[in-house]
Amino acid sequence: MDNLWIASLPPEDQKRLTPHLNERPIEPGEILYDAGDAVEEVWFPHDGAISLMTILDEDKMVETAAIGREGLVGVTCGPLNARAASRAIAQIQGVASCCPAGVFADALAQSEPMRHALATFTEGLMAQVQQTAACNAQHPLDERLARWLLTISDRVETHRVVLTQSDIAQMLGVRRATVSEVGSELVDRGLIRRGRGWIEIVDRPRLEQSACGCYRMMRGVLADLGVPQVRRR
Repeated sequence: MDNLWIASLPPEDQKRLTPHLNERPIEPGEILYDAGDAVEEVWFPHDGAISLMTILDEDKMVETAAIGREGLVGVTCGPLNARAASRAIAQIQGVASCCPAGVFADALAQSEPMRHALATFTEGLMAQVQQTAACNAQHPLDERLARWLLTISDRVETHRVVLTQSDIAQMLGVRRATVSEVGSELVDRGLIRRGRGWIEIVDRPRLEQSACGCYRMMRGVLADLGVPQVRRR
């Protein structure tokens, strides 16, 4: 199973879900559900990345978490039949398997290992949301940008991602011109390359040194929790 959360489950629990999974492409900019929606499906990414966005005044929004194939999307907003508190939007193109929320709820009710796996993932996600909020409030943009690029690279398991400067500005809640300026500094330092609609990490060790401590802290938290993490290439 390409989704690491499902792959971590005992075989009998995987069998509770797999007959009900419907594989779908996820396209950049696709909204899986919006704030206030009743969440009817649970999404298990195989690749790509999905961002959870907090909606602010005047149609502005900022990313509070990114989820790749290590996790799931759709039950992390509260109880299964609650309305979503955030917007889930596909950030990087990929494929995901979808399961009706009711089926997933029934499977949870029957399986203690599945409930434990969900609680562990949700605890890690909450830590990510809290750390991101603190990072956005306190750290300079060059460190935040480095942290964000490393996190997205981890989710999609590649150093090169298809993203525009406008995409990145939206995720970080800043102006496009500001991202362009700070990105140019990282290019001049030989840490990244970029072109029209793409960006590539070329010196990961130095980019990690340039990122704020939030990146390393979150890697450590997830490892301590035992949350499945993608391989770094």
